[in-house]
Amino acid sequence: MKVLVLDTIHGGTILAEALLRNGDDVDALDVYRGVGLTPEEAASRQYDLVTSPVHLDPAYPLLNTKTPVISHHEMTRRLAGPLPKTVIEVTGARGKTTVSFAIASLFTTKGVLHTSRGTYVYPDGTFLWKKSITPASVLLAAGGAKTHHAEWLVAEVSAGVTGIGTLGVLTSPDDYPIAAGKKSALAAKLESLAKCTTVLVPKGVPLKAGWHVIDDLVSVEGDVLSWNGGSFRNPLLTLAGYRDPLKCAAAAGLLLGLDPGRLAGFAAIEGRMQYYIEDGVPFLDNANSGTTKATTLAAAAYLRNLVPDKEIVLVIGEEHKAVCEGFLDDAIRQTIEDISPVQTIAVSKTGGLNFADARVRALSLAKEHNAAVLLAVKTWR
Repeated sequence: MKVLVLDTIHGGTILAEALLRNGDDVDALDVYRGVGLTPEEAASRQYDLVTSPVHLDPAYPLLNTKTPVISHHEMTRRLAGPLPKTVIEVTGARGKTTVSFAIASLFTTKGVLHTSRGTYVYPDGTFLWKKSITPASVLLAAGGAKTHHAEWLVAEVSAGVTGIGTLGVLTSPDDYPIAAGKKSALAAKLESLAKCTTVLVPKGVPLKAGWHVIDDLVSVEGDVLSWNGGSFRNPLLTLAGYRDPLKCAAAAGLLLGLDPGRLAGFAAIEGRMQYYIEDGVPFLDNANSGTTKATTLAAAAYLRNLVPDKEIVLVIGEEHKAVCEGFLDDAIRQTIEDISPVQTIAVSKTGGLNFADARVRALSLAKEHNAAVLLAVKTWR
């Protein structure tokens, strides 16, 4: 079969390599940087199939074709080889990394966790590699699961799921435009979830028959999460950034026949409301790929509750542009006004300080002002 793979940056290269191993004839096109095969060359050739990311502008010329076009998510599903008996795919605008870690913590058997923070073998947490969460990366995670004889795989996936999942999880009902503003990210995610055997979603999204709603399975009161037959306490449940992810993971556990009570010991992960002291300075690290105005304001309130006698040195901005919604300049300005930090350090993907340098500068300023540091940069860690 002759296949055209569009967008080599967001997983297309992985798909092209997998297709070649299958014996297909493949062309791969970088739609953004203009290197290698040109659109004109591709347009002059005949293909049996085209695969494109869901976020590509539908007006892109090579999509205006009579040749069948499928998404990278669907192509990944078709290419997926042997899988563990339990596969959980997690997608959503917010909380998917935390949900993925929390679900993985419910298992006592050997498995593989694939997230934007890295890919790990559980239960010992051995680091394998760090790849993107494009759908094509699920192929690599599945390969890792096979190599390590994993009984389960939890995979965080951007802009939808591939449909290989025993359980497909949507972490958030939030929507934002994709594909040059012509498509709904939420609609794309819901469409992809329909291919999973079992589906778990938050309230407020259109439901299909047999789908499960998180709030129908679990509830939270203060620092206690309850379900029919049990409950547990975790102080993270008092934080908005953890309440919904832990509810989601607990509900997923119930659907998988696992004990949600194991989440009582779940701890904050790096970049997600993680509090620590460094060289005498309090830090609250909330710099991650899902950082927004809302999460930053919540983090500031949490930090002020922890150290009410200290001002805040705020490190804020966007270091890497993500497929998910961005941290826009207007939102950043409003966030700074609302927090009123004693000092602000801006991080930008277009110049100036990077996240690592800004963090060092913040430590110095915090000592000078007897302040605490809030890290609120949208970045891949």
